[in-house]
Amino acid sequence: MQESHPPVQGVTWMRAPRLSSESGAMDIQNTVSDILSKVKSDGDAAVSEFSARFDKADLTAFEVTSEERQQAVDALDPQTRADTEFAIANVTKFAEAQLATMLPLEVEILDGVHLGHRIIPVERVGCYVPGGRYPLLSAPIMTIVPAKVAGVDEVIACLPPNAHQAMIAGCHLSGADRIFRIGGAQAIAAMAFGTQTVPAVNKIVGPGNAFVNEAKRQVFGPVGIDQLAGPSEIYILADATGDAEMIATDLLAQAEHDVRTRVGLITTDAGLAERVEAEVTRQLQDLSTASTAQQAWNDYGEIAICEDEAAMIAYSDHIAAEHLQVHTADPKAFSKKLRNYGSLFIGEMASVVYSDKCCGTNHTLPTMAAGRYTGGLWVGAYVKVATHQWMEPEGVQQVAPSAVRQSASEGLEGHRRAAQLRLDRLQAKAG
Repeated sequence: MQESHPPVQGVTWMRAPRLSSESGAMDIQNTVSDILSKVKSDGDAAVSEFSARFDKADLTAFEVTSEERQQAVDALDPQTRADTEFAIANVTKFAEAQLATMLPLEVEILDGVHLGHRIIPVERVGCYVPGGRYPLLSAPIMTIVPAKVAGVDEVIACLPPNAHQAMIAGCHLSGADRIFRIGGAQAIAAMAFGTQTVPAVNKIVGPGNAFVNEAKRQVFGPVGIDQLAGPSEIYILADATGDAEMIATDLLAQAEHDVRTRVGLITTDAGLAERVEAEVTRQLQDLSTASTAQQAWNDYGEIAICEDEAAMIAYSDHIAAEHLQVHTADPKAFSKKLRNYGSLFIGEMASVVYSDKCCGTNHTLPTMAAGRYTGGLWVGAYVKVATHQWMEPEGVQQVAPSAVRQSASEGLEGHRRAAQLRLDRLQAKAG
């Protein structure tokens, strides 16, 4: 065992993560601040400058034309298109089912006091679609499709100029109203502030690199954002029934995303822990993406051994992993005891990869322990639940006296007058 002390009692590390603080954070912050400022003042000219500098792209027009969109779709391999449409259909069905649970409300809580809320779609949303080393065809589906289901008036998609042509096709098939070849912090700036070409949006969603993340953080306020996303995470909870080969395979499936991916096993069985570690080593020998996955495993790989189920649950809730798989004897019963996670995968048949690609749940999820207070991107992120109220005379008679007294005790004379005026007029009319 390593000389380490996990922050939960009853847990020891067989393999501790070598978590390190991000270097260069201040440089990223300053660089992004300069990009945002220049795009805000100079618009398209600044976007062109930064696209040439960072993406080596010399574009005369940012927007993808309708002809180019169709060409990208036509160029898709037939099976790739079929798989993309399969994923779109599943994400659509689940988003529609989720939206159906969100209902308008009208309630009379006191005689004459009517309260309620409406479900109002956001007017215009910007979806950032990352480029990355591989064409992640599911990325536009997860951000664009729920927006269209929610009833957003206009969905803007931005993706790096060097993104794979199939990504344009994915944006088109997912329902993007307009698509722009703009990447990085300059894309976030363009969507947040608007340029001569790109319309300003009300909310920005979608993952990206450290510069995109920082840009979203800095523009938040005038525009909304979905979340600040860190590197991907997967943890697997397993007892003695866990399958070492399957667990190792799922850990490495996420580890190949990025060298900073956080991967971990939390188990009550030391024998399983040893088998999983050995299996990871074995599988890395012939994994084509081992250069990435190996570094992630070396730097962020974790195996925690818990003295009992309670410790396993406590440590899992402390980690609040983005993806949390449950491989126990009774995974459904066990899962009901968990509360902090981005998305839960119940039983060994439910691999993260199915959600990542096509089963219907959204793969844009909270990282860095944000699962302690929020869930992932969903159709509800594209609507506002906005309250309203209206009063009948008997309602005013019930609430005005209390409002008058509270306003007076707070020294807010204008408030007191506004509350009293209606009451006085009702009383005068009755007299």
